[in-house]
Amino acid sequence: MMRITILVCLVLLIMTSCRHDEQEKHEDAKFVVTSPVRKDTLVYHEYVCQIRSVQHIELRALERGYLQNIYVDEGQAVKKGQLMFQIMPMIYQAEMQKAEAEVNFVEIEYLNTKSLADSGIVSSNELALSRAKLNKAKAELSLAKAHLDFTTIHAPFNGIMDRFQVRLGSLVDEGELLTTLSDNSKMWVYFNVPETEYLDYVNRVKPEKQQEVVLQMANNQLFEHRGVVETIEADFNNETGNIAFRAVFPNPKGILRHGETGNILMPIPLHDALLIPQKATFEILDKRYVFVVDKDNTIQTREIRIGTELPHLYVITDGLQETDKILVEGLRKVKNKQKIEYDFHNSASIIADLNGLHAE
Repeated sequence: MMRITILVCLVLLIMTSCRHDEQEKHEDAKFVVTSPVRKDTLVYHEYVCQIRSVQHIELRALERGYLQNIYVDEGQAVKKGQLMFQIMPMIYQAEMQKAEAEVNFVEIEYLNTKSLADSGIVSSNELALSRAKLNKAKAELSLAKAHLDFTTIHAPFNGIMDRFQVRLGSLVDEGELLTTLSDNSKMWVYFNVPETEYLDYVNRVKPEKQQEVVLQMANNQLFEHRGVVETIEADFNNETGNIAFRAVFPNPKGILRHGETGNILMPIPLHDALLIPQKATFEILDKRYVFVVDKDNTIQTREIRIGTELPHLYVITDGLQETDKILVEGLRKVKNKQKIEYDFHNSASIIADLNGLHAE
């Protein structure tokens, strides 16, 4: 009796296991199918860019002499008019004092000559000559004062100091580079656009509007402020076929510095774009295909043309319609003209699971 009971249990167990295996095989045989979806979306064109300060100038010595004082430091933020460098002024002070003395002497001569002219003792020509000598002396005084003023160098605008090219006590020549100064309150970002994309741009963007762009910094992080395209250069580069665009970005925290690099991301709106998941496609000899499910649940290979690539998605320009059903998963488990069982998933739910869709 015990043996019969054990035998019955084994038979039931085997039958249950077979049913479970059959059920699993039946479930495994079902594939996921969806349809293309038509949406308004954005695609970002990417361009390598160079970041420049809105003002970046060289500060040079205007007079020859020893560098007597440096009142700022490398990397320091300075204000417009702030004293930065002092070239030893003693020679220029002496020249100005000499010019002042000459003005005083000639002025006395002029006053004496004017008094004699008023009395009719000297001619009007003598008075005019004396006045000319006084004007000449005053001009030489102004020139001496200008040379003295050139020994002090002040910041021409608010900015950030760069590295010093000279050190305290150095003998500097007239015109010698001292340092550079950058105004980083706004940044000019230059990037090159191919001719075809330039033509699309001018047809898409109205002259009275400004195209917004995004800056991706060297660490692949997006800059927190958006910029706008301000100007386009006049000429194309005949060697590269590109034309330079300039975008301007606010830089209130001073994160961006002159000479940095990055990438400009320009959003391009696509209206009524036909989208499918990238994973629903496969490649044969540099051509892209999908499996389309017909009314008899038979899959057919169909070539498609891809217009633009988005993260996890393709924009299709030819080969599919919204009413088509395409295989999304299990592409390697099937072959052309095979009949399948499938579960249809709404395209919106599939796309919602994919990252990187910028939809409007």
